[in-house]
Amino acid sequence: MKKASLYRKNADETITCTACKRYCRLHPGQTGFCGVRTFRGEDLFLDVYGLPYAINIDPIEKKPVLHAYPNSRIYSFGTSGCDFACKFCQNYDMSQRREMIGIEMGPDEIIRDALKKGCAGIAYTYNEPTIFTEFAHDVGMMAHRNGLFNIYVTNGYETPESMGMISEFLDFATVDFKGNASVDFYRRFMSVPDPSFIYDTIRLFRDAGIHVEITDLVVPEVGDDLELAAEMIRKVMEILGDEVPISFLRYHPDYKMAIPPTPVETLIRHYRMAKELGVKYAYVGNVPGIHQQNTYCPNCGEMIIKRDFMKTIWVHLTADGKCPVCNTPIPVVVGKYHPVRLPAVSHGGVS
Repeated sequence: MKKASLYRKNADETITCTACKRYCRLHPGQTGFCGVRTFRGEDLFLDVYGLPYAINIDPIEKKPVLHAYPNSRIYSFGTSGCDFACKFCQNYDMSQRREMIGIEMGPDEIIRDALKKGCAGIAYTYNEPTIFTEFAHDVGMMAHRNGLFNIYVTNGYETPESMGMISEFLDFATVDFKGNASVDFYRRFMSVPDPSFIYDTIRLFRDAGIHVEITDLVVPEVGDDLELAAEMIRKVMEILGDEVPISFLRYHPDYKMAIPPTPVETLIRHYRMAKELGVKYAYVGNVPGIHQQNTYCPNCGEMIIKRDFMKTIWVHLTADGKCPVCNTPIPVVVGKYHPVRLPAVSHGGVS
């Protein structure tokens, strides 16, 4: 636990948490919707500071970040709690948990472990990292000082206040839409009143110079309307342009939702529609063995990156990042990211 930074005091002795767009107004002793930000005494505290619930080493393609450092090892962690309440959450055991348990690890211990395990970057994932922004900030700043990059896998409910901290350390953001950004879907299945705020966050990421990729979890029967997907795509392209990577992800039943998995044909229809709308780098995710997970040159159709289910098989680019057939620039950062060697320190920490 640590005193939070993202809150403001009100004249009526309440406080308003400013970490996410819910802007929870709290009385003394109350905890926000996320379950991890509590008003104690005169201040707001982050109950999960230094308390990751899950830690794994993942390929960067799993986030997914498809246009940077293929096959990089990513030190991925999340805490308990979340500012969404998705009925289909595959990580519900941690995201919906309101008991503060986890692995006691401060920022220096996380960075030391990541370097020891040969990771190129840190991903804040599994639950919504915005709710533990202060913890992520301290880890992220230390990651940069030690040669590691930072990735957010986020629902996009950041505020201008939290972005002020996030922009100091974040390099990549994967913004996750659900159900084609349907307002009805967000309200019925996620307890989120208004997904339109997510576009504001995407603008903030863009303006901060953070590389953004988009995912859309396509849920059959209740969240697979192609017209709504087209509306979401157009709005994203207005902000990020036609080179933004957009992945349509397959839903699987979990937690409180038993609808069968998304038919692959539905995902391919979304993929084709995105291409027709002018998206140069559309993908289908969570489905092994299909060509829609590969990167192709938007000019000549040459395969640039071959993937197979969260793994890059090969990259076919010139040394200056262009298609080897037609010389079209491809917006992919390639090469292996080499973290610095763990420094020798006398007190067991890294700076």
